[in-house]
Amino acid sequence: MSTQTNEAIQVRYAAEATTACCLSCGGALDHAKPQPGETLVDLGSGRGLDVLKSARMVGATGRAIGVDMTSAMLEVARSNAAKLKLDNAEFIQAEIESLPLPDASVDVVISNCTINHAPDKAKVYAEIHRVLKPGGRFVVSDVLADNELPEHIKNDPEAIAACYGGAITEQQYIDAIAAGGFRDLEILEKSEPYAKGKDQVMVRSLTLRGIRR
Repeated sequence: MSTQTNEAIQVRYAAEATTACCLSCGGALDHAKPQPGETLVDLGSGRGLDVLKSARMVGATGRAIGVDMTSAMLEVARSNAAKLKLDNAEFIQAEIESLPLPDASVDVVISNCTINHAPDKAKVYAEIHRVLKPGGRFVVSDVLADNELPEHIKNDPEAIAACYGGAITEQQYIDAIAAGGFRDLEILEKSEPYAKGKDQVMVRSLTLRGIRR
């Protein structure tokens, strides 16, 4: 990720950290259904709401880990966890293309409207594949472009930060997941097209599930 894009993302999410604005584009956690004792990782955990919900769902014998690159969001998430005294919830600052987690250590990975920011989505899915245990699952909601975007939008840090400049087509996205090592995919939700951002780019929200065989 370029320095300019990183800075644009930090600025955008610093502004969002203390708002109640919904940053979701699908029901990843609802479909993931974490179970007691499982370890769950949320990529792009933001204010930490899904991690805190998951911490309760996996219970004292499980773990819920949020990974986010934005300092402002992590500060809010850690504060929320401390207030709720959830000792099994933790938050890590990292980019999702390089997860500081051991191989085959996670039961379920979720992500909601985050992977579109990553320049190398196949690398993200390779990391998801690496950290999942055999039989582990991911459920990801993300924004996809109806058509391939023009270069000036792809290279615009503000458009990437706004969750549309990094969007790729559904087929490109599925190809990236396959390149990461996954073969069995299920589309759980797909929205109708809608316009996003100052460029009025036509996108869809898609929620998918995959299994590490």
